[in-house]
Amino acid sequence: MSQVFEGYERQYCEISANLSRICTSATVLDGEQKKQKVSEIGGGLEEAEALLRKMDLEARSMPPGTKASLLAKIREYRNDLNNLKSEMKRLKSGNANLAARDELLDSGRADVMQVSADQRARLMMTTERLNKSTDGIKESRRTMLETEELGVSILHDLHQQRQSLLHANNTLHAVDDNIGRSKKVLTSMSRRMNRNKWILGSIVALLVLAIILILYFKLSH
Repeated sequence: MSQVFEGYERQYCEISANLSRICTSATVLDGEQKKQKVSEIGGGLEEAEALLRKMDLEARSMPPGTKASLLAKIREYRNDLNNLKSEMKRLKSGNANLAARDELLDSGRADVMQVSADQRARLMMTTERLNKSTDGIKESRRTMLETEELGVSILHDLHQQRQSLLHANNTLHAVDDNIGRSKKVLTSMSRRMNRNKWILGSIVALLVLAIILILYFKLSH
């Protein structure tokens, strides 16, 4: 789930819970105090409606699988918002009909108790959604931390592998240098052997020539 969507959802749940509490308290107020509460509820409903529009735009940008579940959740929130709008209309109607409310005070008390029970149930449901949203944010944060730790571990392993490769490269360079020096030594030895062969051959040739000359002089005399 998008963190942006979760942020909007958290704000909406907080506003919805606050509006439910205001509606509950407004049912027992009269006159100017009740008008102020109704005005406050209207402002909160506009803010909640704006958040739902943002949530809808964010949900429609998600992949199909995630998009369907988020849109279903938004429909549920819209139903909740419509209930709050109906409650505000009921409160406005109560302001316009104070005389009728006084006549039906006894029966109205039962209605207020029922409305309060409904609002408490809605408040509990909203609080539960808020807790779930908070748990989702905590889970996303935990997953992000685990991913970060995994990334650090991978970078550490890559650094160690890089060091190993650099060490192996240095070793190969050292081996190449040793081979080069060995090749030079062998080349020098080969040249010396060839030179020694020529010298030895020359000495042998001179000896043979000397022997021939000695034999020649002896035989001639």
